[in-house]
Amino acid sequence: MAVPKKRSSILKKRIRKNIWKKGGYWAALKAFSLAKSLSTGNSKGFLYDK
Repeated sequence: MAVPKKRSSILKKRIRKNIWKKGGYWAALKAFSLAKSLSTGNSKGFLYDK
């Protein structure tokens, strides 16, 4: 028989949500940095055809 789980606190929920949001922030920052290096021509770790 299914037993309902205990309710997690609002604080834990907020912490998990912030960690998840921060992951998106770092991904966007890396993408922006890569785009900047490609546009200036300073890219060393990314291969592409001009």
